[in-house]
Amino acid sequence: MTQERLRVDALVVGGGIAGMQASLDLADQGYRVALVEREPSIGGKMIALSKVFPTLDCCSCITTPKMSAVAHHENIVLFTYTEVKSIEPDNGGYLVQCVEKPRYVDTDLCTGCRQCEYACPIDLPDPFQMGLSAIRTVRVPFSTAVPQKAVLDIEHCILCGKCEKACPVDAIDFTQQPRDLLIEARAIVLATGFEITPRDAKAEYGAGKLPNVIDGLMMERLLAPTGPYLHVLRPSDGKEPDSIAYVQCAGSRDETLGVPYCSRVCCMYAIKQAQLLCGALPLVDVSIYYMDIRTFGKGYEQFYQNAKAMGIEFVKGKVASVKEDEDHNPIIRVELVGPTPRILERKHDLVVLSVGMLPAFDPRPTYGVPISEDGFVESASPNISPSITARPGIFATGTATGPMDIVDSIVMAGAAAASAAAYLEGRNGRQAGQSISAGKKEAIHA
Repeated sequence: MTQERLRVDALVVGGGIAGMQASLDLADQGYRVALVEREPSIGGKMIALSKVFPTLDCCSCITTPKMSAVAHHENIVLFTYTEVKSIEPDNGGYLVQCVEKPRYVDTDLCTGCRQCEYACPIDLPDPFQMGLSAIRTVRVPFSTAVPQKAVLDIEHCILCGKCEKACPVDAIDFTQQPRDLLIEARAIVLATGFEITPRDAKAEYGAGKLPNVIDGLMMERLLAPTGPYLHVLRPSDGKEPDSIAYVQCAGSRDETLGVPYCSRVCCMYAIKQAQLLCGALPLVDVSIYYMDIRTFGKGYEQFYQNAKAMGIEFVKGKVASVKEDEDHNPIIRVELVGPTPRILERKHDLVVLSVGMLPAFDPRPTYGVPISEDGFVESASPNISPSITARPGIFATGTATGPMDIVDSIVMAGAAAASAAAYLEGRNGRQAGQSISAGKKEAIHA
């Protein structure tokens, strides 16, 4: 059996903003880096967002150049649609067994022209657009995907052959098989990111059943310039909402969900979206139902005060349930907090649940690093070097270690790269040899 083998200084697992930043920081120092991402494109959650808080800068304008820098850096080898299956210690480093899933498209031939996508007759819910629009069975994942290569969903393919006929370079290959890859790495950086609390985790809020109850990431896509509708419309009937409600702590600070911790970003992204909605829909009324507002970063409190000055309503209370009337207008039942607590029902056109952050996966079986009570990777020395884990040579960064915003993820990625570089320098520095590129891989026979 032929197996590709690659020797690098560091393996970065996860191609979100933290993984990309850690890879670039290490590569810029001359270290050879392999970046493994399980999705067909790098970019992570950030590439799907509209703007960042509190500056309201365009997310795509920040993320896309980093994606391009990673793909073209001479010291970085990028593997997308690839998963780490196992690691084992080897000579002071690690042997990492990876599997590249078949795209059923030859990436060496594919030019990203999308002719296969245009020819495909099967529509599926688009995961990038949070299911709010459709995408073809074979497609480029999204407009700014890196690499700009098509991927075919074989499970939903009817094997009609139209994409194969339409491809001008004969890149469609229905016979592709998973490809094994063995990476020798002297250090590993875990940047595996997060998942959001399921929208329907709290059945009383009606998400999944009530069409006009959505989550924060869905609203991000509605607000994004590359969103599904190019405008903010409610899903049930395509109308512009006149009244929008945010339900805070819909997936955090709730022991019944097994998420007793605060996810840190929910207050701020709700306030950010509320401000953007006021710009997109000048006549809209936005109400934010909250238990506590947590504005913890530089400029965040002023951002909150600006939102109140814009006329955004902040209602202190706990939302008990969400139901709907015959026109699918959500009706919120809330227990108000204050000198005279009372229960109130209010009707809105659209409800947004501010869902929280969950660990993306359990790293213990594969990487042998411990986790904290919240399920995120545990730091061996949180006050001195928060990216160091209990296992030598394995570091963690970004939301793999706990809930944090984009700014903190980027800062922590730099810290992880610095810790990994110090570890490598303490063990004979950089490996001998020239810089590697995606086309230079050493094959061996196992």
